[in-house]
Amino acid sequence: MARELSSLRGRLAGGRAVGTFVKLAALESVDICAATLDFCVVDHEHSQLGESDVLRLVRHAAALGFPAVVRIPEVDRGAVNRLLESGAAGIQLSSVRRAADVRALRDAARYAPDGTRSISLAHPGAGYGATPLHRYLTGAEPPLLVIQLETRDTDDALTDICSAGADVVFLGLTDLLVDCNLDEQAARARADEIAAAAADAEVALGGFGADERFVYSVVSSDVALLREAVAGVR
Repeated sequence: MARELSSLRGRLAGGRAVGTFVKLAALESVDICAATLDFCVVDHEHSQLGESDVLRLVRHAAALGFPAVVRIPEVDRGAVNRLLESGAAGIQLSSVRRAADVRALRDAARYAPDGTRSISLAHPGAGYGATPLHRYLTGAEPPLLVIQLETRDTDDALTDICSAGADVVFLGLTDLLVDCNLDEQAARARADEIAAAAADAEVALGGFGADERFVYSVVSSDVALLREAVAGVR
């Protein structure tokens, strides 16, 4: 995981990383993404992918040296550990409303003393036990943590949420628009508030689309791109 994660962090530090959602259980989706994009987000929230599908896609991406982040709807410590042990470069948590949500994700994704993630060496990142514990911990780069802010209101202040330990704040613009009762002006104003809070916390801003403010830019999905391609041949 270290190689692909370093690559993604380098892209983010350099100004912009472009990816897409993967919603199909086809390894070919990852192959195509790896040939042209900086990362992909395997969607374990809005897709028909089961956990075994997600793990298979992540393992394939890791074998290619291509960073695959996994989107999840809630923090499940066991699932987060399995995803990271399979080679996920990061975890993207949707519908964050509290700073405690971010801390829970951080705790589940990072080993002590920075978190409470359970450790095992019986996975590919540790050579299935061939890598000594000290060497593994020394070389293990913390996974990328992405939080989605996509509601008109949050339980905690935006500054507290953005400062709670995430690497990227992702604007969930579609959910935000729905939460604002399809009031585009209100949604834009809220998006600007979230972007400003992320900037104040010195956290990278991401989102769905090609907004120039997005350092972590998810521009489409394999399903949408396939639909557009098929529609274009008629």
